[in-house]
Amino acid sequence: MKQQAIEAVVGPVVEQCGLEVDRIEIASAGKRSVLRVYLDGDGPEGRGPSLDEIAEATRAISAVLDESDATGNAPYTLEVSSRGVSRPLTDPKHYRRNVGRLVSLTLPDGTVTGRISATDAEGIDLDADGAERHVAFTDISRAVVQAELRKDALDDEDEE
Repeated sequence: MKQQAIEAVVGPVVEQCGLEVDRIEIASAGKRSVLRVYLDGDGPEGRGPSLDEIAEATRAISAVLDESDATGNAPYTLEVSSRGVSRPLTDPKHYRRNVGRLVSLTLPDGTVTGRISATDAEGIDLDADGAERHVAFTDISRAVVQAELRKDALDDEDEE
């Protein structure tokens, strides 16, 4: 199974679904392989693909792989998912899709945690402890979304 051949077959189908391939991984699992396709895109609210979009793309990917010889004759299991919240933000589109989320940035002067309030072509506006600052993409060496548990959402569940 060759990754480039799979990318060539899967890429156009994913684009027709309005999404983009983030990455493809192939792992051995005994006599089978596991083919993982990670997708990204703006989604209905500009915050990433919805579950319905991932499901639609999964069906399209499965169909095109069945018709193609890109996977060879080897048995495989197909797994399709979004890029995941734990993946580092690397492109301006990743920051745009995460406006409103808490992120940890590694900058030349250290690490800062704050909420992305806006993005533009050069960087992001970050609200860190109530202080707004603009951070250029070129100054960010690593950025990761921080998982948050919303206490108010948990309290609402307890009341039901």
